[in-house]
Amino acid sequence: MPSTLTDVHSSLRAPFKVRSFCFQWPADLAASFAFEMEVLVLGWYVLVESGSVMMLVLYGALQFAGSVLSPLFGVAGDRLGYRCLFLLTRAVYTALATVVLILAFYSLLTPVAVIVVAALVGAIRPSDNMMRYALVGQTVPVSQLTGALGISRMTADSARIAGALTGVGAVAQFGMAAAYCVIAGLYLMSFLFSLGVAGKESKTEPKPLRSAVTELLAGFEYVWTRPDLLGAMSLAFLVNFFAFPFTLGLLPYIAKNIFEVGQAGLGALSASFALGALLGSLMLGLNRFSLGTARAMLVTAGLWFVCLLAFGFSTELKTGMFLLVCTGFVQSLSMTPLASVMLRGTEPAFRGRVMGMRMLAIWGLPAGLLLSGPLLAWFGYQAVILLYTGLGLVLTFCIARRWHHILWSQASSSNRHS
Repeated sequence: MPSTLTDVHSSLRAPFKVRSFCFQWPADLAASFAFEMEVLVLGWYVLVESGSVMMLVLYGALQFAGSVLSPLFGVAGDRLGYRCLFLLTRAVYTALATVVLILAFYSLLTPVAVIVVAALVGAIRPSDNMMRYALVGQTVPVSQLTGALGISRMTADSARIAGALTGVGAVAQFGMAAAYCVIAGLYLMSFLFSLGVAGKESKTEPKPLRSAVTELLAGFEYVWTRPDLLGAMSLAFLVNFFAFPFTLGLLPYIAKNIFEVGQAGLGALSASFALGALLGSLMLGLNRFSLGTARAMLVTAGLWFVCLLAFGFSTELKTGMFLLVCTGFVQSLSMTPLASVMLRGTEPAFRGRVMGMRMLAIWGLPAGLLLSGPLLAWFGYQAVILLYTGLGLVLTFCIARRWHHILWSQASSSNRHS
């Protein structure tokens, strides 16, 4: 037992021996706390003030619309250095949160203003996530990569629990302006910690735009010709389209119309999903998940859809919370190995571009959300979740069959831990 505890302690401490990770960890913690508070606070505001589920899904979709720009951010990261872009995204978040704070303070905030801010934030937020992964991949040894990514996810998930429980509650208790003082302060804290993040700056002279386009096309070709990257990209798009809409965009609708609860209930549901994700990240952070990395990605993606299906047919709040814990757990065990598979299979010169293209898969989320709006109106909630989870399970199996030799074979490099 002492030996086991020592090994666990060593696994958790290993990434913190890297100075950059020591700064990136609290920076990501503060940003994730702010993200979760902001999404729930503004999502509930839009639903209540507009009374429209279409406005809610539009708000949710715009949060991720900027994923189409992620490959360009990846090219910029490879050319200029990841640290520069990392700082830029955090600075913009701080500025936009301050704008919302001012509007709320003077009672000028409207659902339309929230939609505009969501569009601006959504233009860069997926690229911020890409920079997190790229910086970890740049600074942490390959043998510790899955563990480091697990700790990084654990940081975000723990912050989401706190953000979910305090966000909507803070608005109900103290008002929108007070809640946004906290959100803007967290973004500022994240920016200040990000100043200590290391990054390998580009040593080449600036190149013309045509060269940047050539590099971007080379990145697409790089992913297309590598089965491990293409398979992981396909799965990422699949879960964004069919799984994430129910926990990242439609949760205010589910809380209000299915479970018939208010802001506190919404916070409890969101925190339940984050708690499950935290438990999954903890398992990965200990670096003790024996199933091959790519296999884990596929198996847990299938379990993710099963848990969502059960959640879709629950009507009791406590049952729904338990099922969301299970959903968050398997979600974490799928998405973190997916990032690890892509980072391992990518040469350093292409890392920024590949992770940027990974963020293109997030386009599945706004597409799935926008499609769910009219489907909910026409067929109802349970029919939609049955359709989404059923298609998700079938297509996950198809991905496993299509890239069986590289994603399922135990001998494949995608299933090795070192």
